[in-house]
Amino acid sequence: MITLNGRHELKHVINASDYAQLRARLRAVARPDEHSGTDGGYLIRSLYFDNYADKAIVDKLSGQSRREKFRLRYYNGDASFIRLEKKSKANRLCYKESTAVTAEQCEAILAGGFECLNRPDNPLTMDLYSKMRCQNLRPKNIVDYHREAYVFRAGNVRVTFDSRIRTSNAVSGFLNPSLTTVPAASGMILEIKYDGFLPDIIRDLLQIGCRNQTEFSKYVVARLV
Repeated sequence: MITLNGRHELKHVINASDYAQLRARLRAVARPDEHSGTDGGYLIRSLYFDNYADKAIVDKLSGQSRREKFRLRYYNGDASFIRLEKKSKANRLCYKESTAVTAEQCEAILAGGFECLNRPDNPLTMDLYSKMRCQNLRPKNIVDYHREAYVFRAGNVRVTFDSRIRTSNAVSGFLNPSLTTVPAASGMILEIKYDGFLPDIIRDLLQIGCRNQTEFSKYVVARLV
């Protein structure tokens, strides 16, 4: 059995002034994510799964202490590297499982042919497969956004700025780079992820005054557009 390590995850909605200050401070002590492009970031496209009762949304909005969601994800429009991910939350810690899927498998899932997930050698695809069969999970919504990320070794800290959040419910166009999307949120999201502790140097430089912590969910916001 694989033991997953839980991570702490803090989120804040920030403005352009906050971003400029925090980015300048971070760049003095943390290094940019290795996948960052020439503009300092990269594009993410995710396809979220939910059932007919919108269980993932209901669990999030009702504050369930234990919840999960599945998504397919790729970066910078490159569909040659697609990941199936399961994000879980339990007792205020976040967990993530991930495995590779092919563009052909992704197309099959979009077309309703989820038998391609029936792979006994892969616990994560089997988990989604069983829940598509038993809980009626289906592809529900696409979310696009730009991410700028920084990493700091101590505490395994990862700080990200997510912006230009857009969405589409045309799930069949997930692999189409020309898919038309609409704005889902105008603000920027600061996310701070770390393992057992958040180093004081990071905690201090990320102080942003009266900005309150939030439970912001890109998927929920996109569905409510």
